[in-house]
Amino acid sequence: MERYTEVKVHGYEEYCQAVDKHKGKLLFALFCGDKTEQGVSWCPDCVRAEPVVRKELTHVPEGSVFIYCEVGERAYWKNPNNDFKRILKLTGVPTLLKVGTPQKLTEDECLKPDLIQMMFSED
Repeated sequence: MERYTEVKVHGYEEYCQAVDKHKGKLLFALFCGDKTEQGVSWCPDCVRAEPVVRKELTHVPEGSVFIYCEVGERAYWKNPNNDFKRILKLTGVPTLLKVGTPQKLTEDECLKPDLIQMMFSED
């Protein structure tokens, strides 16, 4: 059996639906820029951070849900009124969030395995 469930979503609405669907479970979300058909994000920091975060998923508590959320095209992300910035108060991508808590790692912090491990393993 898998340690955790992964859910891939695109945009704020799908993110909210995933959070609702998995209410009551420990949720983590990684927000990244949209990927091209070649599977590469427009956000170079996201390209670097995703493999680092994925490698540390071995540390998430059993039964957790990991939401991988593409935030949209670069132009949408750059808009200061996009839902991610306005409602979730995200300041950059990549952002790794422990849903429902103030705990988050932003941009370069998502490249640090020790910080990621701490977030995944803290109660």
